[in-house]
Amino acid sequence: MKSKRNQKEAPGLVGGRKNEFLREMKRNKGLYLMCVPALIVLVMFCYIPFAGTWMAFTDFNVVDGIFGSKFVGLNNFKYFFSESSMGWQVTYNTLFINFFGIILGLIVPISIAVFFNEIRGKIFKKLTQSFMFFPYFLSWVVVGAIIYGFFSTDVGVINNMLRSLGMEPVKWYAEPKYWKGIIITASMWKWSGYSSIIYMAAMANFDGSLYEAAEVDGASKFQRILYLTIPMLKPTAVVLTLMSIGRIFYGDFGMIYGIVGNNPVLIDAVTVIDTYVYQTMRTLGFSYATAIGLFQSVMGLILVSVANRMAKKYNDGEGLF
Repeated sequence: MKSKRNQKEAPGLVGGRKNEFLREMKRNKGLYLMCVPALIVLVMFCYIPFAGTWMAFTDFNVVDGIFGSKFVGLNNFKYFFSESSMGWQVTYNTLFINFFGIILGLIVPISIAVFFNEIRGKIFKKLTQSFMFFPYFLSWVVVGAIIYGFFSTDVGVINNMLRSLGMEPVKWYAEPKYWKGIIITASMWKWSGYSSIIYMAAMANFDGSLYEAAEVDGASKFQRILYLTIPMLKPTAVVLTLMSIGRIFYGDFGMIYGIVGNNPVLIDAVTVIDTYVYQTMRTLGFSYATAIGLFQSVMGLILVSVANRMAKKYNDGEGLF
C-alpha cells in the first residue's frame, strides 16, 4: 500500500518542483538573463573543447582531423613516463614547487593577516597593506628582471655583497640547484599579500565579544591569536588549501619563463608540466601535449577529491564540496 501511495504522490511532487522552478525563473528573470552570456562563454570555451581530449588517444594529423586520426590507445601516456621522456622529472619539479608553495602559501599569508589585524595605527596599517599587496600587480617579466638584479653574476646585489665580504661570487645562472628555492620564494613573495587579504576579510567577520571576554579572563595577545583567531580561520584555510591541492599538478607557465626563460642550464631543473607541454607541442605534436594535459586534469581531480574527503573527516564535515 505504501509503495502505491508513493507512486501516486511522485507525479505531484515532480509537478510541484517544476512549478517552483518556473516561479523562480519568472521572479528573477533579469538576473538569470544576466548569467546567459557567461554561461555561453563557459560552454564554448570549457565544455565544447572536451571533445578535443580524444586527441590524447590518437596520432593526430590535420588532414584526418581529431576523430579521423589513427587510434594509438595509451601510447602517448606510456611515452610520457618512459625513460626517453622527461615525464618523471617534470612531474617531480611541478609537485616539489607546488607542495612547498602550498605550505608557505598557508603559513605566510595567515601570519601577515594576523600581524595586520593586530596593528592599531591606521596610517601605518594602510601603508603596510599597500606595500604587501603591491607585488601581486607585477607581471612575472618584471619579477624576473628584479631577480636578475639580485642574482646577476657581474652586477647582482648578492654577488656584490659577497665580494664586499671577501667571498667568491656565485654563478647563479649556471647553478640549477638553487633555482627551485628561488622560484618558490618569488612565488610566495608575489602571492602572499593577495592571499592575506582573503584571511583579513574573514577576520573582519569575527565576533569581537569573544576577544573582549578572553581579555577579561586574562588571556594574553598570543593566547587570543592561538586559541581564537587561528581556529576561526580554519574553514577559510581549508577551502583555499583544497583549491591549491586541486592545481598541484599545474605549474605557473609565466613564472618559469619570466624568471628562467630559455636558459639551457637551468630549464631542466625547473621545467614544470605546463612549460613541458608548450615545448612538446611544437616538437612532438598535439596528441602528446593533449595526453599530458589530460593527465594533469585527472590527477588534479583525484587529489582534490581525496583531500576534500580527508578534510571533511578530520575537520567536522567542513570541506570544499
